[in-house]
Amino acid sequence: MTMQRRQHSAEFKARVALEAIRGERTINELAAEYGVHPVQITQWKKVVLDEVPKLFSSRRGSKNKEEEALKAALYQQVGQLKVELDWLKKKVGLAHCGEAAVARAGTSPFEPPPAMHAARMGAVEFLLPASS
Repeated sequence: MTMQRRQHSAEFKARVALEAIRGERTINELAAEYGVHPVQITQWKKVVLDEVPKLFSSRRGSKNKEEEALKAALYQQVGQLKVELDWLKKKVGLAHCGEAAVARAGTSPFEPPPAMHAARMGAVEFLLPASS
């Protein structure tokens, strides 16, 4: 007849490992009390001791990761909006209305030049808010 492997809960493993770490009783005494092999208790104890430093450092690490992910998403969104704005300016004909054109005409770069074709005027009025 085959013996089925026992599966212990995480709480049980933690309790046994903590008792082993305290050192109030020997590993063999704990093994006899809980019905677990001493090697298994030693392995659980090692896992707990290896993971304890990560418990305290993971909070800072996860917060930094969240901030980095947020920054990356925001930079991506800013880049996308800049590309869209440049495309709209090019389509409407505002790409060439820079500071030099403003200095010459004395108008805002968002006001169409007087010689702009009538079809473009409709597009500019559609894209730009009406002036009050």
